[in-house]
Amino acid sequence: MSNSTIALLLAATLAACPALAEEHAGHAKSGAAAPVVAPVDRGKVWKDMLAKPSLAITTAFDGKGRLWLATIRGRYLYISHSDDRGNTLSAPVKVNVEPEDILGDGENRPKIVVRKGVVYVSYTRGLEKPMTGDIRFSRSLDSGRSFSVPLTVNDNREIISHRFETLWVNDRGQIYLAWLDKRDLSAAQRENKLYNGAAVYYTVSDDGGASFRPNLKAADHSCECCRVAMALDIDGTPVIFWRHIYGKNERDHAMLRLDGKSSPIRVSYDRWEVDACPHHGGALSIAPDGVYHFVWFDNAPERHGLFYAHSADRGNRFSAPLNFGNFEAQAGHPHVLSLGKAVHVVWKEFDGQNSVIMWMSSADGGKAWQAPRQITATAGASDHPLLVADGAQAYLSWNTAREGFRLIGMAP
Repeated sequence: MSNSTIALLLAATLAACPALAEEHAGHAKSGAAAPVVAPVDRGKVWKDMLAKPSLAITTAFDGKGRLWLATIRGRYLYISHSDDRGNTLSAPVKVNVEPEDILGDGENRPKIVVRKGVVYVSYTRGLEKPMTGDIRFSRSLDSGRSFSVPLTVNDNREIISHRFETLWVNDRGQIYLAWLDKRDLSAAQRENKLYNGAAVYYTVSDDGGASFRPNLKAADHSCECCRVAMALDIDGTPVIFWRHIYGKNERDHAMLRLDGKSSPIRVSYDRWEVDACPHHGGALSIAPDGVYHFVWFDNAPERHGLFYAHSADRGNRFSAPLNFGNFEAQAGHPHVLSLGKAVHVVWKEFDGQNSVIMWMSSADGGKAWQAPRQITATAGASDHPLLVADGAQAYLSWNTAREGFRLIGMAP
C-alpha cells in the first residue's frame, strides 16, 4: 500500500463523513483549494453515526481471574462477566438506566477496570451537535450487580467535543480519567484566535469515584480524534500517550506522567504532516520492572507503518523505533501488553479477503522479537484487536460480526 493510497483512503474517509470533514476543515493548508462538497445535513449524519451498531467490546480481568466485558447495545452500556474465559457469560447488567448515545467505534470506546471487587466504567456520551460529547463515569460496589447513576466528569459543559477518554485505577483506589477536549479551541474561536487541534485534560477521584477533582490540562494541541492510552507506572502514577501536533502540523506522539510536575515528552519523530486527524491512536504498557512499551502508526514519507519503542528511564531515552507489520497489507491499530519480561504486540492486516490479526512477542523486554505470525482472521467487519491478561497469561480480545467475541490465549 503506497503513501498515495493511504492519502486517498484518508481523503475518502473525510469525504464519506462530511461531519468529520467539517470538524477538521480548519486544519487545511493555507493556499490549498477548497474541495467542492454538496450540502449535507450534518445533524442527520451525526445521528446515523450514533445509531450504528457497535462491535466494540472492552474487557478486563479482575484479581481473581474473572473476565469482565463492557458491551454497547442500542443506547445502553452493559456489563457482564465470565468465569470460563468467555465461553459463557453472566446476565448483562445495565450501567445507564436512562438511554444515552454511547460512542463505540474502535478509537472511542467504553473502558472497564476492576479492582478489589469494585467495577469502574467510563464512556463517552454523544451530544446533539455533530462530533460533541461528555465523559461519563459509573461504578459498582456490589461486584457488578448494580451501578451508580453515571456522572459527567468534564467540568466544562459546553456542547463541544470531550471525547476519547481513557480510565485507570491505582492500588490506592485513585481513579484517573484523561480525554481529548476542545474547550480551549472554543475559547480561542470566541476571540477570533487560532488554536490548532484539541487539548488533553484529566481528572482524579480520591474517594473511589463519588466525586472528582477539578479538571486539569495536560497539554495543548493534541490531535483531535486519536485514542489516548494510559498505563500505571510501578509507583502508581498514570502515564498517558497520545498523538500530538508539533510545529505547523506534524502529528507525532507524546507521553506525560500525571504526577503534577512532569512535562510532555516527545516519543516519535516520524514527522507525519497531515491536515486531518488519522483516527489511529497508539498504545502503552508498563512492565513490572518499570519499562515503558509503546506502539503506534504513522505515515510520513520517510518513516511509515507500525512502530515499537521502549524506555527504561521514564522517557528520558528511547530505544530505536522498530518498524513492524506489512505496510502493503494495511497494517494498523496495534496494541501492546507486557507481562514480566514478556511483551506481546497485536495488530490488524488485510490479505485481500480477510481481516487478519497478527502477533509478535519478545521474551527479553522488547530487545529481540519472534517473527510475526497470524493468529486469527475474519471475512466480515471487526473491532480493533486488544490485549488483556489475567496476571499470568496474555489473551487477544477481539469481536467480529461473523464469529462474535473471541478470547484467544497467546501461547509462547
